[in-house]
Amino acid sequence: MLGPGSMIFASVGSMLPFDRLVEGVDAWAGANPQVPVFLQIGNGSYEPVNCEWSRIMPHQDYQRRLAECTLFVAHVGMGSILQALEIAKQMLLLPRHASLREHTTDHQLHTADKFRDIKGLLIVDDVAAMQLEMSRLVAQPMAGSEGIPHFAPPAMTEKVRDFLSHRVIRRS
Repeated sequence: MLGPGSMIFASVGSMLPFDRLVEGVDAWAGANPQVPVFLQIGNGSYEPVNCEWSRIMPHQDYQRRLAECTLFVAHVGMGSILQALEIAKQMLLLPRHASLREHTTDHQLHTADKFRDIKGLLIVDDVAAMQLEMSRLVAQPMAGSEGIPHFAPPAMTEKVRDFLSHRVIRRS
């Protein structure tokens, strides 16, 4: 059973292709045509056949799709994670692997390890798990993400201000 008004937005980011994620989401969309899916695919070689897609999109369109979706599927990029956390969006993330030539290093695996316990965010290790979780999360969304604030806490900005003001006074 699908949640009412379910919509998936998937993104590979803007830097490198991630055809494994794109093909997996597109295959899921073909098997679940009742759920609207929009994919931002970057410069990969695979072009989806089962859902709407765009290679690159203006930031305003990206933000709108992110805000309107019920499930955000993406690579484990910090930009993607932080933007979704800011609006407390449930996320399903698949890390890129250097061994598969999806990135130059395995830093997304290390990032995934740091974020595995964040409420409202689920990290999977392969496409089959991603597709299984897409079905589950559309039917039964995760408990909401706690999100993060758009700005640094006042205590932190005060410390930065104090540090900078002491540096300026000492140099004068």
